[in-house]
Amino acid sequence: QVQLAESGGGLVQAGGSLRLSCAASVRTFSGTFSAYTMAWFRQAPGKEREFVATISRSGDITYAESVKGRFTISRDNAKNTVYLQMNSLKVEDTAVYYCASRRGIVTIQSADFGSWGQGTQVTVSS
Repeated sequence: QVQLAESGGGLVQAGGSLRLSCAASVRTFSGTFSAYTMAWFRQAPGKEREFVATISRSGDITYAESVKGRFTISRDNAKNTVYLQMNSLKVEDTAVYYCASRRGIVTIQSADFGSWGQGTQVTVSS
């Protein structure tokens, strides 16, 4: 239904910033990007995938407690893109970051998202 491609990852020192982007390609008859709830998840080595942030089609936003006040999720429906601005990065933010989409109500459960990108690596050094 939706193809997602993340970009913007990299290596940054603790305290630095990165902005991740996720470009969406919505297949014909799958609706429009604006109708999708979008989210960011991350997975660190040896750990389970965890929720980071989500933004609904109406712009309602939810963050994980661990990133609140440091990360900002946003979307540009004209560009079919969702962003994750990450400030004051910590070593523990090191992970592969995934973009995900779903049609329907907001949820923070990864199992509820049907489309995923390939992920982008974020490494924060001390």
